[in-house]
Amino acid sequence: MARAQRKILITAGPTREMLDPVRFLSNLSTGEMGYALARAARRRGYRVTLVSGPTALKPPKGVLFVPVVSAAQMQKACARYFPAQDGLIMTAAVCDFTAGQASSQKLKRTQTKKFLLKQTPDIVKGLAARKGGRTVIGFCLETQNWLGNALNKVRRKQLDGIVANYYRPGHVPFGRRRINTAFVGPAGTVKLLRRVSKEQIAAKLLDWLETLSRPAVNAKN
Repeated sequence: MARAQRKILITAGPTREMLDPVRFLSNLSTGEMGYALARAARRRGYRVTLVSGPTALKPPKGVLFVPVVSAAQMQKACARYFPAQDGLIMTAAVCDFTAGQASSQKLKRTQTKKFLLKQTPDIVKGLAARKGGRTVIGFCLETQNWLGNALNKVRRKQLDGIVANYYRPGHVPFGRRRINTAFVGPAGTVKLLRRVSKEQIAAKLLDWLETLSRPAVNAKN
């Protein structure tokens, strides 16, 4: 994405999938990565749309902030804003499962011992399938074979690249701590980053986005 222009959609945070009015499925994402990326993109002059699940963070100044809760709501918001963008970076940790049928009342301890779950939509895959000249970068978190699984995902979902993170005892990628991460391209290229902050990742990720962007995107600006 050439510096001449710049409309970028960023997703951040977790989603919540309600089981009843007061209980939900979710994950440990804090939104720090997506918010750091939105701030960095804004400083570079991008027009930023930030679609965020629930976090404890303050929305960055100067961005179009779109709060959502569930995966379905995030999918709807992304479908609305994606067509007007030049690129998408999907940092959000979308919950993979949702209740087959959420209860309208608080479930009592004695009422049920099992939940029927169903998969949530694969938002980034759906958007990448109709990206046209846009650049689409995803994120993934793995607990084993992190680079191999990341490469499989970038190819299977037709992404331009993916940021691969991993979890293991002693390396927890959530929050503001420094982490190890990798940028993985569909051809199998890997750029490892070690002991970097979310702000450092954001700057390098925007650089990567700008090198990946297609001539068709640059020609419109």
